Amino acid sequence: MTARRSRRQSLLTLLFAVVILGPALYGFGTKFSEFLALCGYEEGAFTIVPILNYLLASAGFLLLMGWATLRGMFRDLEQPKHTMLANEQMLDAPSPYPLPLGGERVG
Repeated sequence: MTARRSRRQSLLTLLFAVVILGPALYGFGTKFSEFLALCGYEEGAFTIVPILNYLLASAGFLLLMGWATLRGMFRDLEQPKHTMLANEQMLDAPSPYPLPLGGERVG
């Protein structure tokens, strides 16, 4: 039952991604092609470099997100929180060693 629900959620997420990202990609593509058409003119040449920078940075982030997803880094989002709280509790626990003569803990 859980695998079936997980598969359904994955398909629904993919459907939403296609419905939202499809028109956005189309709009960006048409606008980018207009900018490329202006590239031959002196006024339009300055628009290409910032857009290409954004595209390269976005592609890098997209690759990192895909890599993290494939490595399973988004499977258990609650575990880091519990690990952090356990570490904090361990650090706040009283030390079994006596304090030095000055009365303050070092470190």
